[in-house]
Amino acid sequence: MAGISCCSSEPGFNLYQGVRLSSYDAASETGVCMRRREFIGLIGGAAAAWPVVAHAQRSGTPKVGYVWIGERSTDVSGAGLRQGLVDKGYEIGRNLAFEDRYAHGDIEKVPALIAELLALKVDVLVTVGTSISLAARRATSTVPIVCISGDPVGTGLVASLSRPGGNVTGLSLLAAEYSEKWLELLKEALPKLHRVAVLWNADNPSIVLEMERLQAAARALGLDLTAFSAKPNDIEVSFAAIANGGFDGLVVTTDASIEPSTPRIIAWAAEHRLPAIYPFSTAVQQGGLMSYSADFFKLWRLAASYVDRILKGEKPANLPIEQPTAVTLKINLKTAKALDLAVPSTLVARADQVIE
Repeated sequence: MAGISCCSSEPGFNLYQGVRLSSYDAASETGVCMRRREFIGLIGGAAAAWPVVAHAQRSGTPKVGYVWIGERSTDVSGAGLRQGLVDKGYEIGRNLAFEDRYAHGDIEKVPALIAELLALKVDVLVTVGTSISLAARRATSTVPIVCISGDPVGTGLVASLSRPGGNVTGLSLLAAEYSEKWLELLKEALPKLHRVAVLWNADNPSIVLEMERLQAAARALGLDLTAFSAKPNDIEVSFAAIANGGFDGLVVTTDASIEPSTPRIIAWAAEHRLPAIYPFSTAVQQGGLMSYSADFFKLWRLAASYVDRILKGEKPANLPIEQPTAVTLKINLKTAKALDLAVPSTLVARADQVIE
């Protein structure tokens, strides 16, 4: 899979303008109810082809609520969602109202932001990450929720992938499935790797599952793994402990609350000359050594299909959760050089994107 370059002139929006991505086939508008039976007969199957604006004119402008833990200016997920909505024929401000809320790194603000959006009577609530999605589900059992979660079944967000069964649907990252690969890649880049620090959020049940996979992989590779909290109030203390702990490498987990701190983590790792691997595909462009992850822009562009289908009348309980399989490896050789690290040519050859 070819690497993708960030090429936005407006921070936080259209960050990957022009990326090609296949999307779901739009389902017919099964929720449309017409007053006259003969009108149904006249229109027949043509209802599925009506443009989005026609639906908006019938039922009022649809309203989508969106919550993310970080800042809009660094929000790759929101940018992907907006682009996906454009792909589906929506124009924010014309035939779609888009209410976005940002917690600016403070997870404690999330319940109030969700309550604010629910008070606006949004038609669909879009949430990024397991913790925010669980908070949304606790807040409402009726408003449809579209999310991307590491393990929506294991964390109790949905009953099953094929039939979610409630008011939540979306995509599963399956991050726990590929998290063990982070240690393998770090070990390949650093053959003498022994002690590894991990930044995580123990309050996120999806990350707990991810950590279990990491611990199993560490045992298989003969590595000593130690976890440190990456919560905003804990991260500086964790940095100090890692700096004084004699660690050879660093792994960052996929918790959404960590993503806004990525630039700070990258700068700290560079300052302390600590090789690190990240679960966010934008980290390498920001100066991180390696990333092995799904592309959040692409995933959220795809997730816009769920929003579209729900706005057209489908129920989240009946929309199977997709499991994207594309995971990309990116390497920053400029960062490797600064660390005096010679990345094996075999590893570089397998990378989907290399920054030199």
